[in-house]
Amino acid sequence: MARLNYNHLRYFWAVAHNGNLSRTAEQLHVSQSALSVQIRKLERQIGHPLFERRGKQLHLTEAGRIALDHADAIFSAGEQLLGTLQDQSQARTVLRVGALSTLSRNFQTKFLAPLLGRQDVGIVVRSGSLGELLAQLESHRLDVVLTNLAPPRDAASPWVIHALDEQPVSLIGFPDRVPDGLALDAILGTYPLLVPTAETALRSAFDALTDRLNVNPTFAAEVDDMALLRVLARQDIGLAVVPPIVVRDELASGLLVEIARLPEFHESFLAIAPVRRFPNPLLRTLIEGDG
Repeated sequence: MARLNYNHLRYFWAVAHNGNLSRTAEQLHVSQSALSVQIRKLERQIGHPLFERRGKQLHLTEAGRIALDHADAIFSAGEQLLGTLQDQSQARTVLRVGALSTLSRNFQTKFLAPLLGRQDVGIVVRSGSLGELLAQLESHRLDVVLTNLAPPRDAASPWVIHALDEQPVSLIGFPDRVPDGLALDAILGTYPLLVPTAETALRSAFDALTDRLNVNPTFAAEVDDMALLRVLARQDIGLAVVPPIVVRDELASGLLVEIARLPEFHESFLAIAPVRRFPNPLLRTLIEGDG
């Protein structure tokens, strides 16, 4: 097998970061046609296309994203070699994670725990809406998306959806705020509540529960961010409708307690990945470890 031509790789690396062939050619003081030839030679050697053109824009293919990860590591190591003789230039494998902006931080930490602190691993976490994150997943800018909302799945979007965990949902509040033995419908109809916003799956299930119990609850706050909901619960603004994992530390310390388990519904935590020929090996470690 022929050795990799690092000049070709350097040209590809520059175009991938620049996103524009003509601008890169100008910066490198070569012709655009010469630059294109070098990239085509690299593609022939690797055996996969590295870019796809959409209109006037160049977008990395899946193989291109993997090649860029390696190119980043290779050229970063070369720069460090010039600056130091110490062995601090080991290439790291990078996992790019998208997380729904409203998703529990405790759950995200639990999912990533097997990789945290590893010197050979880099983790990038980006938050956003489900639509934004799925678009980045499709364009190979993310390896996986963590969510509690199942996306639509069809022939045009062949996602692989891994069920990571299913958490019960409880009423969480300060100790001694609610008398022992009080029925669930009485609690829900008496005390102010902290609940997720109406567009969430968790809220839909909660509304169905209160309808079955014929309860008209009072909402102290409707919050789409689990981190903020946790803060409000710590301030005793109301009883929080949350999976216990969201307030895990507060429950362990005794600051908050589980007042009642809400029946008949759970929150599901999912990992969404595309069907890829070259899956990130770190992702398999996390999925299999969680399962």
